[in-house]
Amino acid sequence: MFSFSSLKKEQTSVSTEILAGVSSFLATAYIIVVNPSILSQTGMPFSAVLTATILVSFFSSMMMGLYANNPILVAPGMGLNAFFTFSAVLTDKLSWQVALGTVFWSGVFFLLLSIFNVRSYIVKAIPKPLRYAIASGIGLFITLIGFANAKFIVANPATMVSLGNLNASTLTFIAGLLITVVLLIRNVKGSILIGIVVTSLLAWPIGRWWGGTEPVITINQLIAKPDFSLLFQLDLANSLKWSLAPIILAFVFTDMFDSLSTFVGLAEASNLLDENGEPKNIRKSLIVDAFSTTIAGLTGSSPGTAYIESAVGIEQGGKTGLTAIAGAVLFLPFLFLSPVLSAVPAIATAPALVLVGVFMMKPVIKIDWNKLHEAFPAFMAMVLIPFTYSITQGIIWGFLSWTALHLLTGRSRQISLALWIIDFFAILALIF
Repeated sequence: MFSFSSLKKEQTSVSTEILAGVSSFLATAYIIVVNPSILSQTGMPFSAVLTATILVSFFSSMMMGLYANNPILVAPGMGLNAFFTFSAVLTDKLSWQVALGTVFWSGVFFLLLSIFNVRSYIVKAIPKPLRYAIASGIGLFITLIGFANAKFIVANPATMVSLGNLNASTLTFIAGLLITVVLLIRNVKGSILIGIVVTSLLAWPIGRWWGGTEPVITINQLIAKPDFSLLFQLDLANSLKWSLAPIILAFVFTDMFDSLSTFVGLAEASNLLDENGEPKNIRKSLIVDAFSTTIAGLTGSSPGTAYIESAVGIEQGGKTGLTAIAGAVLFLPFLFLSPVLSAVPAIATAPALVLVGVFMMKPVIKIDWNKLHEAFPAFMAMVLIPFTYSITQGIIWGFLSWTALHLLTGRSRQISLALWIIDFFAILALIF
């Protein structure tokens, strides 16, 4: 639990923690625009998803600060929102109400796993190369979505995909992407958020002075009341079906891997470790992460998760939960800015998606590509996620190919009982 006495213990101050919270918020704030731009493709109202995104980010980050006393912000996760939209709804044809229900139940399941510490048993059952591959595959998937949203990559009946036309929109996207990359290289705080704003400004002339007949950006008003129309609109009954177990488990596993890797990565990089060398307050932090997913389903968003961008605030000196509390408060004013934020075009958020994909490719170097019995399943998981446009399919074939190769090459003892159980659910997902 956070208390001001922890500031003295960690040798920090209120001003340092608040400055760190502002820094983390600037690095994370792009999700306020990007999450609604992805989830609204399911038919959910942009303004309502924006409200849900802010509510999840505020309550989850606040709880991370108060309960877990960690300087880590929590918000709807990239990759998880892609799975919700493009796998659960657009590919598996679930209604967004049912999809929200699966988010809620995955949060409940994750919460139970965190409370009773079952997560450690499950995580140990998942081969590390597959964990790295899934993260990288989701990164490739998000990058593909970014290129497609910008029309930089388009469908082609002859070659399946091809390069789009170089026009006002795609040139603006390229300019925005380059600007954002340069800002990141120069370590400018809030680089991704600044990139979205700059690209939006560059897109303002399109349809007015050049490149089309209709403006890509129109703003009718600046301020509006929060849109709570998605609140409690989830379908709890129809989402709790056996046939949807693979989707619920996919949310659980993806969220679990994402949060664990974030906590471990931040702890190792910033020395936020307890006396046993484990990430500080990891059990409470995972409970908060599960809580975030649960309230996401209730409010109308894809699952929440810990954000690696919190490293920005930690580098500024953030060591306690006050950093997360300060960051949480900064989300609230954006509840009233949905008209302005909804005007942000897809070409402005697309660079952020491409760059998030770049960041998520880092784990691929940890895969031993000389061990084919490990490399092949990892490769299958990584490439099938974007190639099938389904995170579920990539995970399923990664697990099944891992088990098959280890079974056929005399390595059956390396297959745990938990992995056999996961394979069972994977086969059910293929059948149903």
